[in-house]
Amino acid sequence: MVRDFEQYSAWRQGVVSALKNYQAWVAGASLTDAATEQRIVRNLARLEDDKLSVAFVAEFSRGKSELINAIFFAEYGQRILPSAAGRTTMCPTELLWDPAFPPSIRLLPIETRADNLSTSDYREQPAAWTVLPLNLDAGAEMQEAFKQVSKTRYVPVEEAKRYGLYDEDDPDMPATLDEHGQVEISHWRHAIINFPHPLLKQGLVILDTPGLNAIGTEPELTLNLIPNAHAVLFILAADTGVTKSDIEVWRNHIGAGAGRLVVLNKIDSMWDELRSEEDVNAEIERQQANVAHVLSLEPGQVFPVSAQKALVGKINHDVELQARSRLHALEGALFNELIPAKKEIVRKQLSDELQALNTAQLGMLNGRIRGIVEQLHELKSLRGKNQSVVAHMMRRIDVEKKEFDASLFKLQATRAVFTRLSTELYTCMGMDIVRDDIELVREEMQRSRFFTGVREAVRGYFERTRANLDAAEFKTVEITEMMGVMYRRFSSEHGLTLALPMPFSLEPYRDELASIETIYSKTFGTATLLTTSRVTLMEKFFDTIASRVRGCFKSANNDAEAWLKVIMAPLEAQIRQHKDQLKHRLASIQRIHGATDSLEQKIDAFERSQQELEAQKARLNELAGAISIAINAEFVALDAAA
Repeated sequence: MVRDFEQYSAWRQGVVSALKNYQAWVAGASLTDAATEQRIVRNLARLEDDKLSVAFVAEFSRGKSELINAIFFAEYGQRILPSAAGRTTMCPTELLWDPAFPPSIRLLPIETRADNLSTSDYREQPAAWTVLPLNLDAGAEMQEAFKQVSKTRYVPVEEAKRYGLYDEDDPDMPATLDEHGQVEISHWRHAIINFPHPLLKQGLVILDTPGLNAIGTEPELTLNLIPNAHAVLFILAADTGVTKSDIEVWRNHIGAGAGRLVVLNKIDSMWDELRSEEDVNAEIERQQANVAHVLSLEPGQVFPVSAQKALVGKINHDVELQARSRLHALEGALFNELIPAKKEIVRKQLSDELQALNTAQLGMLNGRIRGIVEQLHELKSLRGKNQSVVAHMMRRIDVEKKEFDASLFKLQATRAVFTRLSTELYTCMGMDIVRDDIELVREEMQRSRFFTGVREAVRGYFERTRANLDAAEFKTVEITEMMGVMYRRFSSEHGLTLALPMPFSLEPYRDELASIETIYSKTFGTATLLTTSRVTLMEKFFDTIASRVRGCFKSANNDAEAWLKVIMAPLEAQIRQHKDQLKHRLASIQRIHGATDSLEQKIDAFERSQQELEAQKARLNELAGAISIAINAEFVALDAAA
């Protein structure tokens, strides 16, 4: 497992190295511009910040934290996460490594649930978090700090209701009150453990969730963390099987799909020295088949394990106990799905980007080569010609230059339309309109505390957001078509080698918006009656919906901005290059006409320039090929290792 992550990390670093070599060389060869550099930098940042997230979901006391310890932290020689009977994880807890922070636990107070901000919003507000340093050299002290994730406190019912943590219409809630009529709630809303474990340092992010009830009350889990996890392990207990709450969470929040695995934990509870090994295995298989049937899965998609025995076996190097725990089968399935799926996503993105990059750079080089070839042809045609022929050629190049300058006026008109359409694009999807729409929904919610009014406000919000994205998409199509006309005109009239401009689509953001709306509809859309506490919960959900949509539109704006820079850049670069070539051609002929330069010396100089450009073209293809090899090489290495 550690080796799998090391190979994946090595693959990423190999691609980073090849891309940086490409970046340095094109800059040195004057084959880059602001748009190209931005594109390379964005891809490097994407590779450097690449993460693999695994979420663990279970009811309390299913051995979830112990399973995390067994899979990821056994080599540390002790439990990293606290594991005991009852509730050990009270708030969503992320384990990761961010070198920008010291080893620490960052804790978001539960009181923040009273505000109109999601957990994601608070990530940008460091002052809102309580930070506890981790002393890596003091094991007992560090484990004591980890216990913060299970810390609770008792509050009055009204305070719990304000946080959306008490449903007065739930008949089971009064039984949870203590003798003073208070409610036990988590002390913290969210925890981030910044821990320099080797797996975490290589980009793994582990999400340890509270019990299933919390999944319904913490929108960040429902809308962000669980849906976006690359793998989700849904943990059941072998002695209880599938409960009603298990089924609801599986259907509403997880479901079958890539990277979604079901774990039947605590099979050691079925071990019995008074029964044969065959009988015990048969009983485990029956429970495995029953779980698969209830969740509409194949039995092979349910993994019976004993996390506790696996952890003990790994720490004590007990190979027999490790084998009996059956953890190896789960680990194999997890990493065989997790890493290849993530690699394929990154590989596809990089391959598309590389093709676009290399096409642009090759276009610039081919334009330079074409200019040299044309000038060579002109110069060689002057061999043995008199001054009048040279003068005629000067006049012809001057006419060509004036015609090209006249074409630039058309480009100025195109730039004006381009600027107008770009402004209209940002009007449709700018962050101001996103902010105003969110404020409108909150006002509508405050005016109508009834379920129908609140639901209508959210429904209208999704409709308006979709309409804004559709209008923005229409503008991107207009821009693409207009630039396509201009590209074809300059290519046909002046021989510029230009590929058609790269199209841009907002489809990924429409898909993201649809997924957010689907989760919201599953949670609230089918109810015909909503209690006061459920209205409060819906408002909490909207806070997270608003945060997700803000993030979605922010990414869309960033991508649109990058695209708008890129779409005009190749044309402008080739225009500058063609203009310089015309200027140099005219100057060369003028010098020859004035007998200030030797014709043969000029021809020799251009032939050397042509050879240098051809060598640059070969080097560019070599560097692009090195990136392509780096992107695909690791797949072969992992397959061979497997």
